[in-house]
Amino acid sequence: MKKENKKTERYLNYKNYNCYNNYKMENTTIAIRKDLKEKIAEFAMKKETYSDVIERLLKSAEQRLLNDVLFSEEGFISLDEFEKEVKKKWPKSK
Repeated sequence: MKKENKKTERYLNYKNYNCYNNYKMENTTIAIRKDLKEKIAEFAMKKETYSDVIERLLKSAEQRLLNDVLFSEEGFISLDEFEKEVKKKWPKSK
């Protein structure tokens, strides 16, 4: 009788796991080094999956890249320089 209960319990766990996976996105397995897995785990919050951690880290990296582009002074000129260039290109006619 105990074997049947274990089989039933195992089946229910499997069924619940599959329902959870169907509700969520499709999962895949990736191979990473153990040290990298440990580093990822260090960033995890309570009850957060590796996917959650990686997704959060990617969003943070994207935000930082965007900030770097938006707040970079490379290729920009001051407003005074801009005004001088505009006056040079389009002088007021008298």
